[in-house]
Amino acid sequence: MRVESGSAQERGILLESLATLLEKTTASHEGPASGNRGLTDLLPPEVCSLLNPAAIYANNEISLRDVEVYGFDYDYTLAQYADALHPEIFSAARDILIEHYKYPEGIRKYDYNPSFAIRGLHYDIQKSLLMKIDAFHYVQLGTAYRGLQPVPDEEVIELYGGTQHIPLYQMSGFYGKGPSIKQFMDIFSLPEMALLSCVVDYFLGHSLEFDQAHLYKDVTDAIRDVHVKGLMYQWIEQDMEKYILRGDETFAVLSRLVAHGKQLFLITNSPFSFVDKGMRHMVGPDWRQLFDVVIVQADKPSFFTDRRKPFRKLDEKGSLQWDRITRLEKGKIYRQGNLFDFLRLTEWRGPRVLYFGDHLYSDLADLMLRHGWRTGAIIPELEREIRIINTEQYMHSLTWQQALTGLLERMQTYQDAESRQVLAAWMKERQELRCITKALFNAQFGSIFRTFHNPTYFSRRLVRFSDLYMASLSCLLNYRVDFTFYPRRTPLQHEAPLWMDQLCTGCMKTPFLGDMAHIR
Repeated sequence: MRVESGSAQERGILLESLATLLEKTTASHEGPASGNRGLTDLLPPEVCSLLNPAAIYANNEISLRDVEVYGFDYDYTLAQYADALHPEIFSAARDILIEHYKYPEGIRKYDYNPSFAIRGLHYDIQKSLLMKIDAFHYVQLGTAYRGLQPVPDEEVIELYGGTQHIPLYQMSGFYGKGPSIKQFMDIFSLPEMALLSCVVDYFLGHSLEFDQAHLYKDVTDAIRDVHVKGLMYQWIEQDMEKYILRGDETFAVLSRLVAHGKQLFLITNSPFSFVDKGMRHMVGPDWRQLFDVVIVQADKPSFFTDRRKPFRKLDEKGSLQWDRITRLEKGKIYRQGNLFDFLRLTEWRGPRVLYFGDHLYSDLADLMLRHGWRTGAIIPELEREIRIINTEQYMHSLTWQQALTGLLERMQTYQDAESRQVLAAWMKERQELRCITKALFNAQFGSIFRTFHNPTYFSRRLVRFSDLYMASLSCLLNYRVDFTFYPRRTPLQHEAPLWMDQLCTGCMKTPFLGDMAHIR
């Protein structure tokens, strides 16, 4: 039976709920002088400290007791880098564009803006649009930028044929690259997105015609040149104290695992000389004795799928050897190779192997989906996002948004003029709150994990490709080596009425919020 209108009594109850919430919210905004804690009364004291930035979060149940072999990527996994590296990459690639690709000298006026982009964004090459997309392939309105300028929502919808939805065939493929749309998934892509936006901004601002595909390729090639020419390696090697973070914690993690009889291996795309200097800085000259196998310049992700490349041994000076590899020896260094030979030679298979990396596609996807390894994602942004989530400002905003959402859903049954006016006001306030909450994380694009209410496309991949995720490898130090991680059961929409809007509006009989503080 379709309900077209409700009773005046029911509407009165809803409006009473709203009045109570408004009173609390107003009091909380007025501050301590009001003598009323306001909206904080709706939250148990422990809510704003529920999440620990140094915790490990589980997508899948996993017991470390069953893990016998630990594998690691190097960059942004064993070696955490300071944000000071990004301006260097940006400036070097910008200068390469000007000096080698003959781009206008005026581009040199742009400097790196660390607060512009976030990881996980998509770029539509033909439309020169940098945007945030949710798990259902919808563009989050208000997060589409051409150059450094926001694109109006109406224009975004028109560009995609009257919808916010991006069809599957246009979206990123398995490794984040679609026919016309690319997803920026690694941390090194932050300066790339910034440079791409600055160059587009310059061309548009000076009314210069350009081919979007050529511009995109030139910028990505310039960023690639910074890596290929070894510039980034040089900066880090010249000042490791400045650029490498948490080296002592990396040493502590590795030493602890070895002390408990675990086997370790390293598979990285970086060259041996660079890895060797970094590991000597963090661990010491005998770092190779901690690892049973070390593979450099592995060429991931093709390392996981291409059977044709054999392993090559390097001597102490880093020169290639020509002998055929029949076993992988501890203390030796190997280059390239492929996972199939790796599995054959080591017999390390299935869920007794746990591999850590920062790139969801290049490091983790194949290992989880095709080979059954356990995987851990290193997400440095997690620490900052959790600290924001733990603030009262965020909790107040989220609580009020959820309350408004519940009231909107129920109030829409009333079709009289007064009710419609109230609905319109609530919808406007809800949208304003969403924008405020988004800006707490990043003014342009918000959180890397959520759109206004849906998970981001990045989050969807994170859940699919990782058993565990954490801000840094050092989070392992907070757990015993036989610890079991249990993911929390998150209510689906049709399951238990555990949502904040139902709790706050009192429209359903639910347990006291404090009794459910453990639910994340």
